[in-house]
Amino acid sequence: MDTTKLLQDLVALPSVNPMGRDLRGPDVFEHRVTAYLEEFFRGLGVRCERQTVAPGRDNILAWYEPAGARRTLILEVHQDTVPTDGMTVDPFAARIDDGRLYGRGACDVKGGMAAMLTAFARLVRDKPAGAARVVMACTVDEEYTFLGVQKLAKTDWGGGPVEAVVAEPTGLDVVHAHKGAVRWDVVTHGRSCHSSRPEVGVNAIYHMAALLPHIERFADDLRRTRIDPLLGPATLSVGRIEGGVSVNTVPDRCRIEIDRRILPGEDAATAAGQLHAHLRDGVGDAVSFSFSEPWLSAPALAPEGSADLVRRLLRAAEPVAGKRRVTAVPYGTDAAPLAQSGVPCVVFGPGDIARAHTCDEWVPLEEVAQAAEILHRLALLD
Repeated sequence: MDTTKLLQDLVALPSVNPMGRDLRGPDVFEHRVTAYLEEFFRGLGVRCERQTVAPGRDNILAWYEPAGARRTLILEVHQDTVPTDGMTVDPFAARIDDGRLYGRGACDVKGGMAAMLTAFARLVRDKPAGAARVVMACTVDEEYTFLGVQKLAKTDWGGGPVEAVVAEPTGLDVVHAHKGAVRWDVVTHGRSCHSSRPEVGVNAIYHMAALLPHIERFADDLRRTRIDPLLGPATLSVGRIEGGVSVNTVPDRCRIEIDRRILPGEDAATAAGQLHAHLRDGVGDAVSFSFSEPWLSAPALAPEGSADLVRRLLRAAEPVAGKRRVTAVPYGTDAAPLAQSGVPCVVFGPGDIARAHTCDEWVPLEEVAQAAEILHRLALLD
């Protein structure tokens, strides 16, 4: 199978996640990639099915089921990409130059998808003795709220041991731990009036300005006091702010979005409450504010339980790409919700995370081919 052609096809199919923005048009959501994958799997003659996650957004799963397989290997990869704002290359041209393929999603994570699809198709074609049962699972909405993997985690995988490799750009190293994330809104409340008499209103933007120094101090304290030996500190940041309706109206509402990165052992459900208590202690009743329910809650990935999978993946990788590192990363992935459901998980794939989401996103084609070979070898190892 031509892995490069497969990757070109995937990058040429827009699958932009609007990520809470009012984005519309032909490039939005994953359904074009899902349809391509369904045709691909049906062409292989394997069992496949869709899991509806939201209108027009489906996970798609396919099974390679050799007789006598003693374990199940899930190859999991997300279909969506971030938006294309500010790109300096054509996001969907899938241009190849000097051994690199450029385009939105080339690195995150269609390079990993092409590698997994190639390994999967090779197993189906060659039917090697001793192979694992392999499930190819392609999910939606990883880039925003992890809805696809949350649905996938409820799948009944049948009997026998189950483990998963989740595709992300790791440079062919093996990631066995990463931070989780919780995200929610903080809203300050005021009273609107005409800007010619601001004294009769209550300016919600000023109230938010009063909260922000307390939030910054809380974030600084968090970095100093909550540290994991593998992953470093827990973090909190404000990533977005909006407020007001016009320059001549005192705003009655201002909203920020909070990103809190959690460590293994931290409870995602209590993260927002910790900040709420800190703010209430800091401002008392002088500022009217409220918290939304978290609109994203993804656990951290701990290394416990994945040691055997790590060992075998390193063994599969060494003849292809030399000795690889086992490492931890600060970003979140679909691996954590799967691991929380009881499936040992690692993260692995071609490309450098520093190239993900960039204006000229690219992936080295040699690594994509190496990843396909490594995953094929992994399916054959006990």
